Amino acid sequence: MKRKRIVIMGAAGRDFHNFNVLYRNDETTEVIAFTAAQIPDIDGRAYPAALAGKLYPSGIPIYDEGELDSLIRDKQVEEVVFAYSDISHETVMHKASRVIAAGAHFTLLGGAPTMLKSTKPVIAVGAVRTGCGKSQTTRKVAELLKASGKKIAVIRHPMPYGDLVAQKVQRFAELDDLKKYNCTIEEMEEYEPHITRGNIVYAGVDYEAILHEAEKEADIILWDGGNNDMPFYKPDLFIVVTDPHRPGHELTYHPGETNLLMADVVIINKVVTADIESIDEVRWNIREANPKATIIEAASPISVDNPALIFGKKVLVVEDGPTLTHGEMQFGAGMLAAEKFGAEDVADPRPFTVGTISETFEKYPDIGPLLPAMGYGSKQMHDLEKTIANTDCEVVIIGTPIDLRRVIHIEQPSVRVTYELQEIGQPTLNEVLKPFL
Repeated sequence: MKRKRIVIMGAAGRDFHNFNVLYRNDETTEVIAFTAAQIPDIDGRAYPAALAGKLYPSGIPIYDEGELDSLIRDKQVEEVVFAYSDISHETVMHKASRVIAAGAHFTLLGGAPTMLKSTKPVIAVGAVRTGCGKSQTTRKVAELLKASGKKIAVIRHPMPYGDLVAQKVQRFAELDDLKKYNCTIEEMEEYEPHITRGNIVYAGVDYEAILHEAEKEADIILWDGGNNDMPFYKPDLFIVVTDPHRPGHELTYHPGETNLLMADVVIINKVVTADIESIDEVRWNIREANPKATIIEAASPISVDNPALIFGKKVLVVEDGPTLTHGEMQFGAGMLAAEKFGAEDVADPRPFTVGTISETFEKYPDIGPLLPAMGYGSKQMHDLEKTIANTDCEVVIIGTPIDLRRVIHIEQPSVRVTYELQEIGQPTLNEVLKPFL
């Protein structure tokens, strides 16, 4: 039988999951290659044979997405499967047009066929964009479940940037596990806040194997989504977070709109810092798209460990990397802290960037005078450290989910911003979680 030749367009996450679930043992298809976008230094590697299965004894090569046209032509590719997240509907169709013009079909896979079924209840937290507030929402859900006596396992959306075989199944129970798995800043930002609260976190590459391990020690599986991707597990309750600082994005990004349509509960976050018109627009869009969803309004109030240090100073604001890059946010918790506590001026890091940080600003020119905490590997972490040291400022405001001072050296005086989810009015998360408590 002739096997259909396909390429999977991805970013080292959803693409690997789709392959594992639908294609790894499918003798009717042949995955010729993966392509990589969004995340640096993935192309040029391979999805290893140890994970790819018996149909792929040599593994599967990973190419830069820029080579997609030639791959389709040279490898006689019949179908291209799009498999990454937080991308506008318009851009998705531009990519589809490119694939179709090159001679292949363009495919978007359905949610249900790519969701694994757990033997335990699954509560999933997702969003319509990167940077809406999934992390603090997941932490809040975990806190409520644990307070009721439930054992939980948090399973985090993949970020396999290192040795994929070694990262097949990862379990994080203490901070030393972050070193054990050579985690990047992006990984630590997601895992560390859970670990410090006593939550067990699983992540990796093979999410069926991960699920089997997590089910052994949990009463409830808590899916902690990445970007605005769909859950990898079929949820019994799906909570989706929206952001009124980006009104309308809940309807115009893939697969964020899909999440909105599937949601059981929709959180309108950041209502204290957004304007009324934007909040109303998001609320209207939710009601039009998914009238059955329960809407919860919430804020993410910030705390600073030494706010007096900010007043009257020229500050460098370091924000969560993906939120500023493909999340397209113009500010984050760090900038809110600078404004709230009276910074005199915000230092522009762009004249002082080096290496891969300079490349980040070239790729995402709309970031503005903020510094994204990029750290996908040791070189990028070194470049971030050097850029901070170079920047003309009096104080560094760290608006990232982890304390950067633990992983890189910051010469200037610095403060750290933290934030948690706070529901406003009724209903609350506790109420929608009652069937699980």
